[in-house]
Amino acid sequence: MTQLPSVLFICLGNICRSPLAEAALRSAADGRGVSLQVDSAGIGGWHAGEAPDPRAQQVARAHGIDIGHYRARQVHRTDFVEFDHLVALDLENLAELRRLRPSGARARLSLLLDHVPGRAGQPVADPYYGGPEGFLATWADVTAGANGLLAGFLRQA
Repeated sequence: MTQLPSVLFICLGNICRSPLAEAALRSAADGRGVSLQVDSAGIGGWHAGEAPDPRAQQVARAHGIDIGHYRARQVHRTDFVEFDHLVALDLENLAELRRLRPSGARARLSLLLDHVPGRAGQPVADPYYGGPEGFLATWADVTAGANGLLAGFLRQA
């Protein structure tokens, strides 16, 4: 099994977009038979210890993935050293990561959709305040991003 770089996905509260991105990348890596350290976190700690939003869990389950055991956590300064890539889900979270980044940190920062041809600079919309259709759109975006990220890693391996 090939070992790829470690990835931490970051959104605002770590209950919608980033756990779905984590699930999508884990699934894509498993499907390709590669080993990958992947996690997710939030800029804020409001939901620390909570399971993902039930709508996020439902979308993941519809794609054969159980994320009910995931627990939200807040991003820590040590994440910038422990992970190779910190991947933000929108521009505001990316800006906050740049602000939090300690000097000498090894992690590369990017937006998830930067890894999808023709989507660089685009955010994954936050589905929290909408209905189930927003979570379907989020799943489509994070799946495309996860596949693009994995493809890039495999090209570099």
